Amino acid sequence: MHKTLGWDIGGAHVKAVLLDRDGAVLKVQQQACPLWMGLDKLEVAILSVLAHFDVVASQVRHAVTMTGELVDWFANRHEGVVAIADFVAPLLGGHVLFYCMNEDADLAHFVALTDVAGQTKMIASANWHASACLLAQSVPHALVVDVGSTTTDLIVIEHGKVMNRALSDAARMQQNTLVYTGVVRTPVMAVAQRIPFEKTMTNVVAEYFATMADVYRLTTELPESADLSATADGQAKTLLDSARRLARMVGYDCEAQPLEVWQRLAYCFREKQCQQIQRAISQYLKGDMIMVGAGVGDFVVQTIAHGLHQPYVKFNTLFNHHDDDLAVCLPAYAVAALAVQKGVF
Repeated sequence: MHKTLGWDIGGAHVKAVLLDRDGAVLKVQQQACPLWMGLDKLEVAILSVLAHFDVVASQVRHAVTMTGELVDWFANRHEGVVAIADFVAPLLGGHVLFYCMNEDADLAHFVALTDVAGQTKMIASANWHASACLLAQSVPHALVVDVGSTTTDLIVIEHGKVMNRALSDAARMQQNTLVYTGVVRTPVMAVAQRIPFEKTMTNVVAEYFATMADVYRLTTELPESADLSATADGQAKTLLDSARRLARMVGYDCEAQPLEVWQRLAYCFREKQCQQIQRAISQYLKGDMIMVGAGVGDFVVQTIAHGLHQPYVKFNTLFNHHDDDLAVCLPAYAVAALAVQKGVF
């Protein structure tokens, strides 16, 4: 029982980080998990992680956070949180605690399964809060930008305190600290309705023909290890297939132009997404802050930081860890690290 496994259970991925008794990272893993298709997909993902880590679930301690309650398999968030907790607790064994937000953004606590039903509002989509509480201990003045496959989280830290006051998804969306754009699953049509194409402005097709994963495959920035979601048409993830899907977004067949043209178009969509994220960043960035990048799209954060001439650091380097996958799994690491710090088990 000396190891702690942190879990971030999302609607499309499960992320996990295994720590030793002192909080040092042993293993990191991300698994695709289309939770909207049913809880059996979650079981497959969890068992795959446990096999990859070569651990017996009942012989380690588990700290869990989640966003998967949002999927439309569940009628509402309350039902989703309870269903996920009830499902994973016996699967993981007896030593399972669930991360719970506190109205004071600097405080965090964990609850047992028996208390989950009464705390669902503070458990739902609380993964960003765990990241915030951990990072506030290490960076006194920072804007943390976690660009994931689907969403972007902004965390404001001043004088070692988390300044975010909006906790729910609805409130965070209103305050622009939750931006619904990511570098894998976001439909291209959600990033821009008009785009420059070969020196001419054109409308963008309002169809689910391509995702931002196609864009970042064409710019060669998307790590293969993070490219886990299905494509819009269910076809392959080659450059040519990505170009074919992206060409449809501006009314073309990809054979009409060489690959370089579609790569230039990809950079145009990349710029549009960077602009969207930068608008949110500009609301909260102050001159003495460093920008901390996390998530599979941390390369986007680095681009924006350099454009703003702002100091930038990648999350995992703050903790002297060189595995880039740790930056992808920040909330999973955070819940495990906080559990070890607080001695909650």
